[in-house]
Amino acid sequence: MNARRFDAVLFDLDGTLVETSPEIADATNDLLRDLGLPPVAQPQVDAWIGHGTRELLVQALAHVRQLPRDAVRADGAMPTIAAQFDRHYHRRCGTHSRLYPRVMQTLQQLRDQGTRVGIVTNKEGRHTERVLAAHGLPALLDAVISGDSLPTKKPDPAGILQCLRQWGVAPARALFVGDSRIDIATARNAGVAVWALPYGYNMGEPVADSQPDRMIDDIGALVAT
Repeated sequence: MNARRFDAVLFDLDGTLVETSPEIADATNDLLRDLGLPPVAQPQVDAWIGHGTRELLVQALAHVRQLPRDAVRADGAMPTIAAQFDRHYHRRCGTHSRLYPRVMQTLQQLRDQGTRVGIVTNKEGRHTERVLAAHGLPALLDAVISGDSLPTKKPDPAGILQCLRQWGVAPARALFVGDSRIDIATARNAGVAVWALPYGYNMGEPVADSQPDRMIDDIGALVAT
């Protein structure tokens, strides 16, 4: 079964279309270096991706300072630290990331067959735009919903539902493709089908454990006959 039975296919970004973890780790360690704190390793960063960059920063600081996450969130210095991290990450966006196999070809084929294509990510909009531009993706997308586009973010279904309303597509005719339990929960909350990829970021857990409708090896399966 391929995606031709769907009128709209929506994607997560990090760990689904683009491997962004290396540059997120770069920015995290840039900040930790500024603060005189020890660096974190790539696998640790991979396990923290999914709730947006600010939450990732909270988890990184909690880890290196050996503090509860709530204590980090309550730190009065957090707004300044978060702004500092934001500058590092914006500078790093698109510098050390790469598209996963067959992403460009698949998005183009979906568009050619008349399927609406969009992204719903928890990444902040200014960072999302920079990553998409670095990899030549904006021209292949009908919509982009970032983590700060709406009052809520995944697993709230608002981003998916807004795209479907805009396109006049019923949930039964839509598919969401992601790499994490957050993505699967978002799709379930929106009432759309969900397929999952095994190579992204799922807080260190196998995404298959969250029981998507289908596991696929790469997104080329969306258009494979």
